[in-house]
Amino acid sequence: MPQATRRPPSSRAAAQKRSKRSRAISRRTARAWWQSPTLLGGTAVGIVVIVLIVIVVASQGGSQSQAVNADVRNPVPASVLTAVTQPSQSVLSQVGTGSSAPTDKVLRLPGATTLTDSTGKPLIVYVGAEYCPYCAAERWSLTMALARFGSFNGLQTTLSSSTDVFPNTNTFTFLNATYSSSSIAFQPSEIENRAQQALQTPSAQALQQYQNFDKPPYTSQAGAFPFVDIAGRYTLGGAGFSPQVLQGLSWSQIANELGNPSSPVTQAIVGNANVLTAAICTATSNQSQSVCSAPYIQGIEPALNALQPPS
Repeated sequence: MPQATRRPPSSRAAAQKRSKRSRAISRRTARAWWQSPTLLGGTAVGIVVIVLIVIVVASQGGSQSQAVNADVRNPVPASVLTAVTQPSQSVLSQVGTGSSAPTDKVLRLPGATTLTDSTGKPLIVYVGAEYCPYCAAERWSLTMALARFGSFNGLQTTLSSSTDVFPNTNTFTFLNATYSSSSIAFQPSEIENRAQQALQTPSAQALQQYQNFDKPPYTSQAGAFPFVDIAGRYTLGGAGFSPQVLQGLSWSQIANELGNPSSPVTQAIVGNANVLTAAICTATSNQSQSVCSAPYIQGIEPALNALQPPS
């Protein structure tokens, strides 16, 4: 089962409200130590000093963590964007599903109703976070797959947390990006930045899918990142490949590898992108013929059509 990063977003608003109420109550009822009717003894003073020291150290640690994982978002270099959004058809065909079977990455969702947006287009939902290294890996493939059906504007580069596993994995962020397509819709939510501070809140529709299907038996644990829902028909059990394959590589180095079908980087990114593309084609009844009629996509679809929801 592909791995993922756990970070549930669904209760943030309620938690913030409770926190605000708690702080307001505390301010009304708490009195400072120097207002206490009881004189402080030497032991009590020592406790106060220790507590103050701990608070200062914790505050400095939090500030340092935020500084280490400062926001990093820049325009995608043209050469990188071209490599990801306009890959060689020959490479796509040679890679196929990469080093694993499509059923290793995709799970069938129950029901036969296609998830659509307000305009009636089949909807692809993504919920992730900028600090998450598994999201960092998945964005390469998801961007490549979605670019076959439409185009991005405002896509930016970023990197995962420097203090998580697979630190500083180079990737993209959907935070400020928009996506346009005549055949599908895309709703991404980057809910936290590299320092795990709040960014975006998923729409009610996306959040419902996340809460319903980002949990066992569809994932190994509830509230995991990245979450990808393909038109309410398929989901991923986690990232399609390990971020390990991208470690130590810059955006340009990763992009340059995408021209080599035998490269482990290409096998991972392109193989996963082809599976995602086939899942979109299957979920949308092959609406985009120019994409879905490719032999390497048609070769993946039967395995996806045969999938049954996990029990």
